[in-house]
Amino acid sequence: MSNIICRPATEKDISLILHFIKGLADYENMSDDVVATEELLREWLFEKKTAEVLIASLDEKEVGFALFFHNFSTFLGRAGIYIEDVFVDPEYRGKGCGKALFREIARIAMQRGCGRMEWSCLDWNQPSIDFYLSMNARPMSEWTVYRLTQDEIRALAEG
Repeated sequence: MSNIICRPATEKDISLILHFIKGLADYENMSDDVVATEELLREWLFEKKTAEVLIASLDEKEVGFALFFHNFSTFLGRAGIYIEDVFVDPEYRGKGCGKALFREIARIAMQRGCGRMEWSCLDWNQPSIDFYLSMNARPMSEWTVYRLTQDEIRALAEG
């Protein structure tokens, strides 16, 4: 029987986290967009503590990760959790690791009194969409995600 464990990442996991980030980028056909380095991850995850990471292990082998952080709902008047990424190595999918990561984040959200959990999914990623729907997640089809990247942020800030 498989044993799935989800644990908080430590600074010793930085190279593993970067490995999972690159695996996710490869899956999403976005490998050229990855500029994260171990140094950046150390600074932002473990020094500035702007996000949290869980590592999933199956039978003592580290096979996936989830990265999340708090957001805030003014309507609810409380924090929520935004899940930036969940990734399980392809050969370990379908064994419950992704669900275990979501379940652990849900436990954290409940412990912290969060009002909701949210994440985004690429429109073409039907396997993930089906997985999310199986957990009773609802797509927010009336919302559109907008983004500014560093160049646009700089231009806006400099007015």
